[in-house]
Amino acid sequence: MAKFTTRVELHDADEDDYEDLHEYMASEGFSRTIDASDGKTYRLPPAEYDRQGDVNRSTVLADAKRAAKQTGREYAILVTESDGRTWYGLDEV
Repeated sequence: MAKFTTRVELHDADEDDYEDLHEYMASEGFSRTIDASDGKTYRLPPAEYDRQGDVNRSTVLADAKRAAKQTGREYAILVTESDGRTWYGLDEV
């Protein structure tokens, strides 16, 4: 199963725009949390999303673009496919 971290930046956006984005991203299969190997779940930094599944980077990008477009804002997106992730300082959910 492929794992992706996706960062979405909305240009000239406010907090309400990002709240909308979170909903649109969730409807496309993205999560704002990440699961550790010990079973704990952590909140990702603002505007970063986790996506896992039988998909590729192009599909993940297309899905994120569809979500971001719904905000009505200009946007930039970075999709990174991962073979492993590690982190520090994320808040446990």
